[in-house]
Amino acid sequence: MYIIELVLKFTPFPLSVQRMELASAQSLYSQIIKAIQQGHPKLLELTCEKVDGKKIAVLVDEIIGIQIYEKTSSSSGNKKPGFSFEN
Repeated sequence: MYIIELVLKFTPFPLSVQRMELASAQSLYSQIIKAIQQGHPKLLELTCEKVDGKKIAVLVDEIIGIQIYEKTSSSSGNKKPGFSFEN
């Protein structure tokens, strides 16, 4: 399971949708990046593969961050959300 999280302006928590396959998650990530770069479409509607009927619509110009990560079955897994800065 792969999670795509969107961080929005003035919103303290991210919005997320899930994809079963890595290719599908990467495709959605690329679609969102392209929409941010072009400013088109103005409204992006996303659906979740895990929860039937879960949809979110987001104004593209309100997105300030996006991340993709693999959801692990245990909390001690190697792939965790967020970013690590190493020198």
